[in-house]
Amino acid sequence: MALLDRAIVRLLPAVPRDVVRRLAAPYIAGPSLEDAVRVVRRLNAEGKLATIDVLGEEVRSVEAARELARAYHQVLARIERERLDASVSVKLTGLGLELGYDLCREQLEQVVEDARVRGIFVRIDMESSAFTDATLRLYRELRAAGRENLGVVLQARLRRTLADAAGLDNVRLCKGIYLEPREIAYDDEEEVRESFRATLRALLDQGSYVAVATHDEALIADALAQVRERGLSPEAYEFQMLLGVRSARGEELVRAGHRLRVYVPFGTEWYAYSVRRLQENPRIAGHVAGDVLRRLARR
Repeated sequence: MALLDRAIVRLLPAVPRDVVRRLAAPYIAGPSLEDAVRVVRRLNAEGKLATIDVLGEEVRSVEAARELARAYHQVLARIERERLDASVSVKLTGLGLELGYDLCREQLEQVVEDARVRGIFVRIDMESSAFTDATLRLYRELRAAGRENLGVVLQARLRRTLADAAGLDNVRLCKGIYLEPREIAYDDEEEVRESFRATLRALLDQGSYVAVATHDEALIADALAQVRERGLSPEAYEFQMLLGVRSARGEELVRAGHRLRVYVPFGTEWYAYSVRRLQENPRIAGHVAGDVLRRLARR
């Protein structure tokens, strides 16, 4: 299967953009904010929450970073105006982290403050291990400054994650998609699962609010068991899934009374986003291809 996944990835540059767009359509709201608003309205009507992500984290200039920050301010204004049940997710590289720590902090503080005034939550996405220290530093600095409407992400794939969880208050816990060196990351699937379970246990034990972000049924079952063991109310945690992935399972969780938040990316950088995600982790390519084939078979 690994060979097939890599073969699919190698073929991506030869696939016409229109074909990639059709394949990516279930997983991306569209190129515009209007597309994201439309999708979030539908999700809210289905009893689901959302988090909106503006695509375009690979910025090359200060102006590009400021432009992406302006896009987030527009998203926050629309969430408030439309009364959407949604938060936002930001990638620090999109706010200029590679161009300068101070620039990124300035942009992030402005977005988080705008969100606070509007009563909206902001989640800092976690990127590759090259940015883990800076991401956690910025999260801790802003939380220490009183920005309680701010959360962060931990990736179970990294060996350091269980230690990083200590003292964090609001965490999205995911497996992680970035391919990392064996010295700093688990590459065995069961090792990643065990890291996820242990980190979830530690976060819940310390009273953290956890967004359980996984489509892995074994980890969903484990999270449900941990929630039951502690007698947690539905307001004390949530599940998260990607747009277009395992929608039926998400609906089951909602019907069972659990909070479910769907990750809704949008933007003109959809092509680069789609190809990059597949290239970063070839196994995703196999999952996407299998999902497409299943949808075609149903038709």
